[in-house]
Formats: sequence, C-alpha cells, structure tokens
Amino acid sequence: MENKTNILIERSDCILYYADLDLTNEHGAGWIGGNAPVLFDDPSNLIHEHDQKYVFYLSLKHPFKPDSMISIFIPEDRDKHLENNIYPNCAVKVVEHPISAESTHNTFANSNLIKHIISDGQLCNDEKSMDQPFLIKVGGNPRLIQNEDYYFAKLKEESLSFFVQVDEDGYPDTLIQADGSYPFYFGSLYIFGKAGTEFAHPIAGFWQFS
Repeated sequence: MENKTNILIERSDCILYYADLDLTNEHGAGWIGGNAPVLFDDPSNLIHEHDQKYVFYLSLKHPFKPDSMISIFIPEDRDKHLENNIYPNCAVKVVEHPISAESTHNTFANSNLIKHIISDGQLCNDEKSMDQPFLIKVGGNPRLIQNEDYYFAKLKEESLSFFVQVDEDGYPDTLIQADGSYPFYFGSLYIFGKAGTEFAHPIAGFWQFS
C-alpha cells in the first residue's frame, strides 16, 4: 500500500518496464508487437469501429490488479491516428480486460513491430526516471515532449490523472522492422484514468512527438 501511495498519489516513485527480444521469457509483464490477446479473437469484443480499423500495439499486466491487463490498439489509418491525438478525440484504444494469453491469429498484428517481451517492472525514484530511457512508466509524473496546457485541458476537467507513459525512446534497436515506421513518430503515448489507491478506467489521454 505504501508503494501504491508513493506511485499514484505522492508520485515520488514510479515503475519502469523495458522490452526484451528473449521470447523464451514467459514470466514478463506482457508483450509489445506480435498478436493481440486471445480474448480479442471473439467477434463480440469489438475493436474495429465502422470503417476505422485497428492494429495491436502492446499488452501489459495491470501493475495493481493481478487478474487484469491493459491492451493498446492504434488506428490502422495513419492520417486518422495523427489527426486525433488528444482526449476526448484521441483515436488510440486502451482496454482493461482479464488476463489473456497471446492469440495464435495475426488478425490485429502490426507489421511494423517485431514481438518483444516486456520485462517485470522495477521500482524507481520518479526524479531519477526523468534522466533514463524506459519503454513504459507507471505512476510518478509524465516525462513530456511538449509541455502545453491544451493537452491536459479536458483531462483536468474530468479529474483524470496520469497513469502510464509508453516512450518510443525506450525501444530496443530490434523492435522496429527494417522498413517499418514508429507508431507514434518516435514519440510518447500518455494514458490517464481515475486515480486512488487503485487505478480505474484507463484511457488514452494524448500522444506527442517532437
């Protein structure tokens, strides 16, 4: 409980995660690239919306809910992805769902990414985290690329707090295909939600690039 308070309320600490190409590691915290969780093989778990199709980005075990994980999907249409990057119009989908293994079907696979395992999280002082690379940061304070108020305006109105940052500066060299492109244009995705001693209803707040 003390760690949760320091991470989510005091924000003096955070949890950092990294990506590893070692696919024999079955004890990581999730995966980036590869196939979506098998849960999304069920047609009732709709990800596509009308003519808007999505590709899988990553799945991370929820750091505070042992039976849950968070999966992220991004628009297949790069123009729509680029034009809709700030809440409440951010087109990135963040879904909290029960723990689910990776599917054998490549329905949502992102052709730009080579599957990597996400390492178990490491507790870190938040101030120190600002000066080191990471793939994912949970809690603490976001490391922003553009510190502009308009990114936060609607989020603050609805009392949504920072939860997770996914930072492309933390990609290993082996993650992007030789002819592939960065999903966030070598930027960062910022996920928000309702904060407390737990964290509920994660949503894509915004993403930025330089």
